[in-house]
Amino acid sequence: MSRKTGRGNRWGLALVGLILTLLGALALARGLGAIPAAPAGTPMADGGLRSFFARTSPWIWWAVALVSIVVALLALRWLFAQGRRDTRGSLRLESGPGGVTEVSAGGMAHAVAADLESNPAVLSASADLAGTRRRPAVRLRVVADERAPMDELADHLARVAIPHMREALEVDHVPAVARVSLEPSPAPQRVVQ
Repeated sequence: MSRKTGRGNRWGLALVGLILTLLGALALARGLGAIPAAPAGTPMADGGLRSFFARTSPWIWWAVALVSIVVALLALRWLFAQGRRDTRGSLRLESGPGGVTEVSAGGMAHAVAADLESNPAVLSASADLAGTRRRPAVRLRVVADERAPMDELADHLARVAIPHMREALEVDHVPAVARVSLEPSPAPQRVVQ
């Protein structure tokens, strides 16, 4: 998820949360009789509101339906954006009069995963390359042996995998996020002859 999408999610959720909190507080205050203009026990939809809906019927229901559809479409768009992966197909390293140098993001991600899997503590690994040429980023998913020391895995990542990626991409800094799952190592298979 990009930084812009994350910020939009936080602002959107904060706004929805604030609106729902205010509506809940208003309903609680009305139910407790704290609003003098609307004593407790009176219906929320009083005669004025009911007459408004009766006067503006049937077009008001079309407007309510339209607003509901727009809200549902916005919610679906947000939901699909959460599942979208911000990965790249290729990354342009150089372009000039001599031509263009591009590296396959899949190949680069596979190389980083292979670097990680060279560590005996790692059972499996995969990676995704995201970002731009000037600001690449990598997301790693690592399944490690639950008995392995985590500092060894972190050291391998910091001293082998990420430096190889920085060298290949010719950049000084590559942000990396690693999601590590711990599992028991598979039992050694015995071969009977």
